[in-house]
Amino acid sequence: MNLSVANVNLEKINLADATLLEAYIQRQRELFDAKIGFGGYLEKRSLYQRSTHFTNENSEERDIHIGIDLWTQAGTVVICPLDGWIHSFKNNNSVGNYGPTIILKHQLENEVFYTLYGHLSLESIKNIEIGMDFKKGEQLGVLGNSSENGDYAPHLHFQIIKNLEDYMGDYPGVCSASDLDFYAKNCPNPNLLLK
Repeated sequence: MNLSVANVNLEKINLADATLLEAYIQRQRELFDAKIGFGGYLEKRSLYQRSTHFTNENSEERDIHIGIDLWTQAGTVVICPLDGWIHSFKNNNSVGNYGPTIILKHQLENEVFYTLYGHLSLESIKNIEIGMDFKKGEQLGVLGNSSENGDYAPHLHFQIIKNLEDYMGDYPGVCSASDLDFYAKNCPNPNLLLK
């Protein structure tokens, strides 16, 4: 699904209204007979102009998406793609932010990395604890609706992170052009796992 600045169809939609964007995404999914619309890695988007959350300390706009989005209905179950344990979680509840977010830590042989799951339901972070194990294929949570997920059409923001730095329950999912080299290296293409 193309939500980039190059998609002229988005110019006709008020992207600040989550219900209008949700209707557009639903029409696109129906057009392609798809249950899930996906895409967005390193996509430059105008969607983020609706929130001051996407301006960095130098007033440079952050508008390049560094995860992958999976667009479908609220309440859809999110499955853990590989074994891991909860590093942290948080309700990032400002407009334009992730809403309920879980970050898992993984270790494959000697490699440690993290995966971030944003735009979940509040229920998804209600009965979990740091250090809790999740196995591949287990339910991690469910997608939230616009009233709880940062005011977006329902979707999962999925991101791989090599170095989480000092973040807890949060990590940038959108960067500026000047920071793209760093984030493209630190947050590789999620299709490495999702394919």
